[in-house]
Amino acid sequence: MTNVIDESGILAISTRLQRLSDQLRKDGLQIYKANGIDFEPKWFPVIYTLHLKPVLSVVEIAMEIGYSHPSTISLLKELEKQKLIRSKKDKTDERKRLIVLTEKGKALITDMQPVWNKMVVALTALTDTKNNLMKAIEEVEQQMKSFSFFDRAQQL
Repeated sequence: MTNVIDESGILAISTRLQRLSDQLRKDGLQIYKANGIDFEPKWFPVIYTLHLKPVLSVVEIAMEIGYSHPSTISLLKELEKQKLIRSKKDKTDERKRLIVLTEKGKALITDMQPVWNKMVVALTALTDTKNNLMKAIEEVEQQMKSFSFFDRAQQL
């Protein structure tokens, strides 16, 4: 059964992508819970980034995950409240806060790694279609870097 949004085609691409994202997050939360892990999928970008790059400033994290500074700060506050990360002053620049995983955060990553492996397999199967979603997303992101949606609409 289709609805108005499904029928509206490209005009609703943002809504459709948001809907897909919401479903993936909801399922991701269920996967974590089914594996005994108390973790919100929205925390993933920060936790995973700090797993790969153990000490980063707030600005560096925002750049790595592609979020705005205020959105990043909001996520960091949640993660700090959960005691998964902590901040420390940069010895060379007192104004700069460096973010690191706590021992609890590191232990959580150890628990999540087998689950991430399952997720990679399931997501690969899910997106392995004729029009591979990940490849399409990468292509559109590249297009937008060279000439944005706004710029294209303004040119018309």
